[in-house]
Amino acid sequence: MTTLSMHPELGREVSVGSIDKELRKLWEEDEARTNASLMNLAIYSEAPGALEKNSAAIRELTAEHACRAILVGIDRNEPEASIRAWITAHCHLSHGKKSVCCEQIAFALTGKATGRLRNTVFAHLASDLPLILWWQGELSPRFEDRLYSLVDRFVFDSADWADPREALGRIHDAIQGTTREWVVQDISWTRSFQFRVSIAALFDDPLVLAALPEIDTVEIVSHPANRQTALQMLAWLSVQAGWRDGIELDLAVQRRNGNKEGFSFEGPAGKVITATVIADENAAPLGLVKLSGGGVTISVSRDAGATNLTRRIEAPGPVDPDSPASLVGEQLSRGGKNTLFQKILPRFRQLLER
Repeated sequence: MTTLSMHPELGREVSVGSIDKELRKLWEEDEARTNASLMNLAIYSEAPGALEKNSAAIRELTAEHACRAILVGIDRNEPEASIRAWITAHCHLSHGKKSVCCEQIAFALTGKATGRLRNTVFAHLASDLPLILWWQGELSPRFEDRLYSLVDRFVFDSADWADPREALGRIHDAIQGTTREWVVQDISWTRSFQFRVSIAALFDDPLVLAALPEIDTVEIVSHPANRQTALQMLAWLSVQAGWRDGIELDLAVQRRNGNKEGFSFEGPAGKVITATVIADENAAPLGLVKLSGGGVTISVSRDAGATNLTRRIEAPGPVDPDSPASLVGEQLSRGGKNTLFQKILPRFRQLLER
């Protein structure tokens, strides 16, 4: 019989065959706990130390998202096949009283995992709940039909991949090759969400919206580790604005020069749009998106480590005249009772007295 032990980060070590029994005992030990679960959330990683790191991530996630968490760590380089398991619960106070807890099962596998991943690990999913699989690192041979046929939402980070085109091709083939409907979510895409919201908000300005057909220059700055986010942002801009790949200049082919990449598109009216993607070691994951044309420039930026975005519109606009006669003419043309001036007049007088 396997000797059971405690693990500070992962909880209580249990034999794989007794996981369900040990989970029941876990809840019986504390009647103040309430088991909550709206989904299965599995995290797969082949990186050393991933189980401990992902246990901390689950503790953070379960504060807002109730789930049964299943952590999977695999060492495929170890010749001998083995499997160990731990159970714990992540608890958060509800209204300062009863603890609302989410179960976590962690598996450490070594050697070839063919069959064991589905037959042993995913046999412990909470039934009738959707499965979200967060895949960390390269898309290894473990990504195959017997695994993803169980998945409802597949989460990954294309920034982790040495060859994202090949990996995305495999995911595309997987989607096309199964009748099961599942959602694909790239964390690199999520990194640009607030940028996309901000850019869309800037185009609510009538002056900026009118200049959209005149946009001819795009500049995007990102950290070198987040090239995928920058390219996804460019793809979003081009699709939403109806730009096609450049034809006359044959610039659908990517041009690289040091830390810069150049692209070209053709607008709906035939206007050529040139785009530059710049990698900057000192930038935030996504540091700048700037669009210019027709005398208008809009930009959304973020400094490295900053917790907010800066939105800017630069556009020509009317100015007040300088001569007294012209200013009187402005007032005469507007008419009205000038009630706003009368409203601020008392405060203006107070300021004068100071």
